[in-house]
Amino acid sequence: MLDFLGDLRRTHMCGTLRASDAGKKAVLMGWVNKRRDHGNLLFIDLRDRTGVAQIVFNVETDAAIHEKSETLRNEYVIAVIGTVKRRDPNTVNKNMPTGEVELVAEELRILNESKLPPFLPSDTALTNEETRLKYRYIDLRRDVMQYNIETRHKVAKAIRDYLSSQGFFEIETPFMTRSTPEGARDYLVPSRVQPGTFYALPQSPQMFKQILMISGFDKYFQIVRCFRDEDLRADRQPEFTQIDLEMTYPQPERVWEVVEGFLTAAFAAAGNAIKTPFPRMDYDEAIRLYGIDKPDLRLPPFTDVRDCFTPESLKELAINANLPVIAIRTPKVGELSRKERDDIKPMFHSKGGARVYEDFKRIGNKYPDAAAAITRKAAVEEGDLIVLVAGSAQAGPQTAMPAHRKVTPPELAIYASAGLLRLALAQKYSDRHGIFKKTDDPAKDYRFLWVTNFPMFEWDEGEKQWMAAHHPFTSPHEQDMTLLEQGVESVNDPQSPLSAVRALAYDVVLNGTELGSGSIRIHRQDIQAKIFKALGMTDEEAKKRFGFFLEALEYGTPPHGGIALGLDRIVMILAGAESLREVIPFPKTARAVDLMVDAPTPVDERQLRDLGISIKKAQ
Repeated sequence: MLDFLGDLRRTHMCGTLRASDAGKKAVLMGWVNKRRDHGNLLFIDLRDRTGVAQIVFNVETDAAIHEKSETLRNEYVIAVIGTVKRRDPNTVNKNMPTGEVELVAEELRILNESKLPPFLPSDTALTNEETRLKYRYIDLRRDVMQYNIETRHKVAKAIRDYLSSQGFFEIETPFMTRSTPEGARDYLVPSRVQPGTFYALPQSPQMFKQILMISGFDKYFQIVRCFRDEDLRADRQPEFTQIDLEMTYPQPERVWEVVEGFLTAAFAAAGNAIKTPFPRMDYDEAIRLYGIDKPDLRLPPFTDVRDCFTPESLKELAINANLPVIAIRTPKVGELSRKERDDIKPMFHSKGGARVYEDFKRIGNKYPDAAAAITRKAAVEEGDLIVLVAGSAQAGPQTAMPAHRKVTPPELAIYASAGLLRLALAQKYSDRHGIFKKTDDPAKDYRFLWVTNFPMFEWDEGEKQWMAAHHPFTSPHEQDMTLLEQGVESVNDPQSPLSAVRALAYDVVLNGTELGSGSIRIHRQDIQAKIFKALGMTDEEAKKRFGFFLEALEYGTPPHGGIALGLDRIVMILAGAESLREVIPFPKTARAVDLMVDAPTPVDERQLRDLGISIKKAQ
């Protein structure tokens, strides 16, 4: 027979009992974690979110309570009244914070029973993820999940406290708004009172936070839920949480200072002291040194070693002398077997005719002077793996670029191929080089970086038009306005001057992961209209999609800028988790399904009729 809680109040959390509590009366409540029956003595490990305490039921102390305790099973919910007692020295459990004491039970209330769960929170061997997500309420009882969610709370609170202290207002923006696709598909919400029309769930609060700047609030932030209907990966969810902020009259450096401030507070909340300011790197420089716009600084950068070869040797190797020859150095890998060398080529993704030379020893045998020069220039040490990536001799001619751009399109293809291979090699041989292993030194474990001056536009070969590399509200560099003016007259030309326009955009990167992306925004309607034109929009189309925003820009919009960072991703890194699903209380699967509540589901015909919607089967 189950008991009622009544007016009984908990005095201590299970994980807080210490030797100093010996002799005190205590009331503990929680789940039965483990049960050990020693005849006259029955031991229960009682668990709550703070930890575990040992409860002793002694038949000689109270036979009735002892008999009642024999009915307890795993995950029963109980309340126990008793006296805290020091354990005998030979029974102290040094592996438990509460291991010096136990609670001698004087009263037991069984508040609820439990069926045998599909897995136990104390299980060391984890069940498959689908089962964990279906029974998420059991999964969340596990110590690691309790830690992850507590870390999430601490991080969010630290960020909120810091931004509030800096004069930012937390302001909520609408969840139901108009559809303005920003790259991914919108989740749509049909309107019953406006038949045939739809709201969209926000992919970000982008335009609303800009309108708040127009409205005079000066500094805004929000820890906000966002939604994107896109293909999912381990680091993607259809609904996610971002730290969103905007401020007026900033230079990029001012935004960076604010972000570095709240990240310092967030990491401190999780027990890590990080150093600021973060280093900064131009986008083109990141591509030239790492082949990617979110470099992992824990790994060595590229080295262009084309000048280590003679023109004759480049010709013999069928290497384009006008394109980089990239040496990828992966430390401490050691000499590879023939099979391991053969395994490298399937890892390589050729872009623009890029080729991989995986056998550096063979190159050294034929071109010893080149190998020696590469060893010196790339700072190669004994045991390092060297792989070369170069352009094919058949690659097209170089394309002229403005002086402020360091990477041409043909070079970009080489760098991109090398960048992908660099990461693949580092991952494949991570157990050998040990670079990714945590050292408990935040300066080594957390390598932050600001990447700046991104391209304003990207050419979409499928659509045969230019697309916004960041989003269409990002401001171009003042020095590049002439290129923008010229480019709007050639929006369907892949060689348009638009290719050289730089954006006042910036990403904050940690260990090769983009934590957040931001920019200085366009605050002038004339420039915003040019950007829309460069993206192939007519005035009518721009007005139809963004008319309310264009109108708002006409009413004294101050210069402004901001950024959005993924809270889920930050917590994932701090918790050492492999997936965002490990730090989100109720996530979706990779198929965007909530297994616990079985969503999404069909709805009844009446609801559809009320909305004026009919369902057609896919062809």
